[in-house]
Order: sequence, then structure tokens, then C-alpha cells
Amino acid sequence: MSWECPHQSGDDQTCDRLGRACEPVSKGCVLYGHVQRIGTDQEEKTMNTTKTQTETPKQETDIRPDQTVGELVIRHPRLRARLEQLGVDYCCGGKRPLAEAVKVAGLELKTVLADLEQGLRADQAGAGATDWAAVPLTVLADHILDTHHVFTKAQLARIDALLGKVQSAHHAKHGDMLDTLRKLFDPLRAELEAHLQKEEQILFPAIKGIDAFAAGSGARPVVHCGSVAHPIRQMEHEHDGAGEILARMRELTGGYRLPADACQTFQALYEALEALEADLHEHIHLENNILFPASVAQEAAMNPDAVGTEGATCPHRNG
Repeated sequence: MSWECPHQSGDDQTCDRLGRACEPVSKGCVLYGHVQRIGTDQEEKTMNTTKTQTETPKQETDIRPDQTVGELVIRHPRLRARLEQLGVDYCCGGKRPLAEAVKVAGLELKTVLADLEQGLRADQAGAGATDWAAVPLTVLADHILDTHHVFTKAQLARIDALLGKVQSAHHAKHGDMLDTLRKLFDPLRAELEAHLQKEEQILFPAIKGIDAFAAGSGARPVVHCGSVAHPIRQMEHEHDGAGEILARMRELTGGYRLPADACQTFQALYEALEALEADLHEHIHLENNILFPASVAQEAAMNPDAVGTEGATCPHRNG
């Protein structure tokens, strides 16, 4: 190439600046950065590679109105807290499509989608929460037992004592509300304690037995009532009942808003009730949306020729 470059000399067109053969537009050349060379496959490849490296791809949040709230929370566990704040039910109502759950909460879908997408983007740099959908079912079951069952039992006893003290100290001004709260709490406590006992003695041993068999580390289990689907269906029904009572308690207390004359014990009572509610939401989500359907699927794989259990009735169930 001859283009009368002042830094080019000799018959071999050596570049005085670089001390090698002239390569116009290469790094170090006086034209570098000022002129674009085109016309070769290699240069096109270089340009495309540079473009790929500098462009920032659009990040997809994959939040869809038609996916269930349970699916959304399984995929993005960090959204649980925001859904709680918005009042969107992801535990007992986890099988509802997001659009329907948002409507039930009295919110605008477009606004909620934007809020959730913003939350996901804000959390991208943070540490990820445990993906409970990816762990063995026995590990998940033990987590529920050791964390949520233990907390619920202790919290129910604590709330019972706090509520008694607040009733004694504030009955003159808040007696009607506190008496109604007691009428809601006592059946909730009795139902939850019986519920936990059934899970610990019947359902969870069955789930763990099926999981062990599926992993090749246990014998084929004998499941109560013939299929794990039966006690699961009953537990889900009881979850719905507990969720309804929790909603009524929240409504009764104005969202756990303390009265002006509330003492420290009154505050501790409301904080304990809110903590119970939040933990039960997480507890029920893990069971309804992850543990239970996964166990039913494991059992189906264990008995591929078995007749479906949908609609069947357990002979030992009353009421």
C-alpha cells in the first residue's frame, strides 16, 4: 500500500512509529481512532464482537400476569416481603394467577407489575435467598419442622399470655375489640396446634418416606389412606381456614394499629400477632406451593400405573 504516510519509509513500507510493516488504522497508527477501515471479514468480525461486548442486553424479569402467585414467589423468593406489603396473598392464594390475586387485593395490575419489576432489579446485586424448590423434599420438610413449627408453637403460647394481660389492663376502653380478638385467637390456636400434630405424625413422615424411596435410600412407604394426596388436601383446607382467621384479626385491629393509650404489652401483643401472620404466610407458601405438589409428583412417579386420586375420599376422614 502506498499512501504517502510521513512515517512510512523503505521499499518494504516500514512504519517508523511502530518499527514494523505498515498496517493502516491499526493501534499506534496516526489514523487509529479517526478512520474506520471496512471491507474484510476479519474487521467485520472485530466490529461485531466489540458491539456485543459494549451493548447491555435488556434484562427480562419474567413477571407475567398469567403465572400463579406461588410460581412467582418460588422463582423470586425475595418478592415475598413486597407482596406482603401490597396485601397480595401468595400462600393460601398461591394458586391464583397474579392478575387475579392483584384484583382481589384491590390494586391496579400495571402498578403492581412495575413495583415488582423494580424490586427485582434492586435485588439483583444482593445475595440470593435459599431456593427451596431446588433442595430435596426431606431437607425442606425438616426446615419447616425445625423453623416454622417450632416458632408457631412458641408464638401461640406467647400471644395467649400477652392477650390475657392486655385484656386485664385495657378492658375498660377496648373490651369489645379484645374480647372479639380472643374469640378469634383461641380457635386459631387450637386448630393450628392440631394441624401441626397431624403434619408431624402423619403427613411429613409419609412425604419423607416417599422422598427416601425416590432417592433409593429407603423402602417403599405405606402411606396413610393410600395416597399422600389425601392428607395434603386436608392440610390445604385447614390452611385456608387459618388464613381466613388471620385476615379477620388484621381487619379487627385496623392492621394492628395501636390505640393512643396502648402500653408496652399492648405493643408486644400486636407485634407478636404480626410476626405469627408473616411466618404462617411463609410456612403455608412452602407447603402449598412447593412441598405438597412435589410430593404428589414423586408418589405418582413411584406408582406410574396407579389410578388417579383426584376426587377420592379418605375412609378415615370425618367432617
